[in-house]
Amino acid sequence: MCPRPMCPRHVLILGGTTEARALAAALTERPGVRVTTSLAGRVSRPGAVPGEVRVGGFGGAQGLADWMRTERVGFLVDATHPFAESITANAARAARETGVPMTVLRRPGWRPAPGDRWHDVASLDEAAALLPSLGHRVFLTTGRLGLAAFAHLTDLSFLVRSVDPPEPPMPPRTEVLLARGPFTVDDESSLLRRHRVDVLVTKDSGGDATSAKLTAARRLALPVVVVRRPSLPDAVDSVPDVAAVLERLGLGT
Repeated sequence: MCPRPMCPRHVLILGGTTEARALAAALTERPGVRVTTSLAGRVSRPGAVPGEVRVGGFGGAQGLADWMRTERVGFLVDATHPFAESITANAARAARETGVPMTVLRRPGWRPAPGDRWHDVASLDEAAALLPSLGHRVFLTTGRLGLAAFAHLTDLSFLVRSVDPPEPPMPPRTEVLLARGPFTVDDESSLLRRHRVDVLVTKDSGGDATSAKLTAARRLALPVVVVRRPSLPDAVDSVPDVAAVLERLGLGT
């Protein structure tokens, strides 16, 4: 435990991930620490989060900075999805403006294993450009946003999996599967076979909840297009797990 005068009285977590919920649970067990988790509201049925919860945007970096001042936030943790680039950028700007310490909680990214046929790309547009040379039945697991990048691929068939219904525009030959992880390797293998998938597209979100599809693709020798994570803003501290955040806060065991 940190000396009481040094402990942040109010920790703001920009959440939406499994790690954000775990961090909120750990912090609510620390006496004298107020914990608020902010959710963007993009998922209709978010899991339960310990502590205070705020839903909706702040109105950009300035709105976030104003809220942090009003609520006397002492430490900011960005534990959003690794591809929530604009939220992370706004958080970094708000932290600089207010002088509030900030860290980014990012689970480690995936790494290819022997037998993987990965194609590394920098964006969804790059992934779309590569697809016609790799296959015709695409399992698209990049979330419900950004399908417009693939909408022009009228000759390909897409199976799109997301937690909530995706937003148009999307490819004309699209089947939507609403599901939430974690998924097993056997289930993913069965899904790939049943839909006769010959190429997988995913973002490098990391973690175990959705990694089974990568193992299944390896088993079936399928090519996988992996969209790289965006870079973090300059001079932003990043840690890989909840324990490291607690250490930053002086609350480690």
